[in-house]
Amino acid sequence: MKRKYENETVDVVIVGAGAAGGVLAKELSEAGMRIVVLDAGPFRDPQHDFASDELAMKQLGWQDTRIVDGADPLQMGHNNSGKGVGGGTVHFTGVFLRFHETDFKSRTLDGVGEDWPIGYADLGPYYDKVEKEIAVSGPKYFPWGSFHGPYPYPERDPISPNAQLFAKGCEKLGIRWVVSPLAILSAPFEGRPPCINRGFCTQGCMPNAKFSTLIVHIPKAIRAGAEVLPDCMVTQVNVGKDGRATGVTFVHNGKTYEQRAKLVIISAYVVETPRLLLNSANAQFPNGLANSSGWVGKAFMTHSSNDVYARFDHDVRLYKGTPVLATTQDFYHLTGGVTRGYTLHARGVRPLSFAQGISKSGGSRPVWGTRLREAVLDYNAYARITMVGEVLPDPGNTVTLSECKDSNGMPLAKVTFSYGDNDKRLIDHAVGTMKDILKAAGGRPEFVVPDTAHLMGGCRMGSDPESSVVNSYGQTHDIPNLFICDASIFVTSGAGNPTNTVMALASRTADYIKEKANLREL
Repeated sequence: MKRKYENETVDVVIVGAGAAGGVLAKELSEAGMRIVVLDAGPFRDPQHDFASDELAMKQLGWQDTRIVDGADPLQMGHNNSGKGVGGGTVHFTGVFLRFHETDFKSRTLDGVGEDWPIGYADLGPYYDKVEKEIAVSGPKYFPWGSFHGPYPYPERDPISPNAQLFAKGCEKLGIRWVVSPLAILSAPFEGRPPCINRGFCTQGCMPNAKFSTLIVHIPKAIRAGAEVLPDCMVTQVNVGKDGRATGVTFVHNGKTYEQRAKLVIISAYVVETPRLLLNSANAQFPNGLANSSGWVGKAFMTHSSNDVYARFDHDVRLYKGTPVLATTQDFYHLTGGVTRGYTLHARGVRPLSFAQGISKSGGSRPVWGTRLREAVLDYNAYARITMVGEVLPDPGNTVTLSECKDSNGMPLAKVTFSYGDNDKRLIDHAVGTMKDILKAAGGRPEFVVPDTAHLMGGCRMGSDPESSVVNSYGQTHDIPNLFICDASIFVTSGAGNPTNTVMALASRTADYIKEKANLREL
C-alpha cells in the first residue's frame, strides 16, 4: 500500500469518512493541515459500484457481525450504519432536518434526558453553512422549529403519489405538512445534475444528484492535499507516556500499520467509536480511552421508525420518486401522557424491503405464506408512512465489547437495547396518527412494521467530566488531543433525522480545531 505520510507525524488522523469525517477532512485540509483519513470500507465509484439492486446494495451498510441483546434487540446493518468512504450518507434517504431548540433542553422543559451544553444558536450558523454548501432543497416556508426557510434550492416538484396521499390525509385532519427538506438537488449544482426520480436513493445515487461526503467533501479534501485510505480498519488509538494520543494502529489486507498524528479524531459512528475507545485500553487507561466517567458506550439511542402500510383501491406505486417527499412535524413536542415527540414521513419503498417489512408485522405470528404472497402481489396498491420517534437516553442501553473476536483479533461490539415506557407510548401515539392519516386519504391500514433507524449517543458531550465523555466541541475530557466527532456525542436523539446536526457539529468542531491549532493550544 502506497502511503503519502507513512513515515511522518501528520497534523490530524481521522477515523471514519462519513458525515462528520468528510466535513472534518475537507475543512482541516483546506486550512493547510496534513490530514490522513482512514475508513474501514471501500472507496466506491457511484457510476461503477452502485446498482439499482436492493439486495446487492445491502453492502453499503455495515454487514460485519455485531452481537445484539436487550429486551428489544436492534437489527444492525443497512438501516443504521454505513461502511465505506461516505459512510451512511451514501445510502441515506437524503432527509435533511434541523434539530429544534427544544431538543437541546429536554431536562429543563420536560424533566427527562439531559440538557446539551449548547443550544440551537450555537449550531444555527453551521446549519446554514452546511445546507448552502450542499444546496439543500426545501419549501419556501418551514413551519416548525427555529428555522423557517427559505432553503438554498427550491423544493422538489412533482412529489410522488405516496406523498400526495399523505398530503391529502393530513389536510383532511388539519395536520400541516411540507415537501421534505432534502440533500438532493432540485437544479444543477457544482457539476451535479438534478434528481430524475430514479428512487434508488438508499442503494446509492448513481447520477450524483443526492449528496454524500463520498462525492462532495472527500474529493475536495483530496484536492486540498488530504490522504484517504480505504479498507483500513483502525483497531487501536495509541497513547504516549504523557497520556496524549500519538496516532492509530490499523489493519489493511491482513497487515498491521501505524499512522502517527498530533491530533486524533474518531468519527467511526455510534457502535464503532465506543468499540475502538474500549479496545484501546492500556495501563494508563484501564477502562478504555476517554472513559474516566464510565460513560463510553452508555446511553446510546436509536430512533423508533415503525411503518404503517395501508391498501388503496387504486395504484400508488411506492417505488416512484425519491423515497421521502412529504413530512410533518406537528407532533414534534407532545404533552399529556407522552413526553417529547416524532416526525412523520411519507416513505416510499422497494419491493424486497416491502416484503421483508410486512413479514415482521405480525409480531409473534409473522406474516408468511399465502398472506404474504397476496400482499406482495398487491404491492402497487399500498401506501406507507414512517415515523422518526425520539428515544430517551437510558444508561442501560450500551455498546460494550463481547468475548467474540473478528478476523483482526478485535472484540466484536455487543449492542444492548431496550425501549423505555415512554418510548413505547410514543410509538403507540405515532402509529395511531399514521393510521388516521392513511384512513383520511382513503386507505385501509393493514400492516404495522416495527423498525428502528439512526443511532446516536454513547459518548455524550457535557460540561461535567464526571458525567460525559467530551466537551461541546468533541474534545475528550481525559485526553486533550483526542476528539470524537459523530452522532455518538449526541446527548438526546431528537425527533428528526440526525445527519444535518452531525455535519453542523463537525463544522463547528473544525472551526474550534483550526482556532486552537493556530494558538498552539491543543
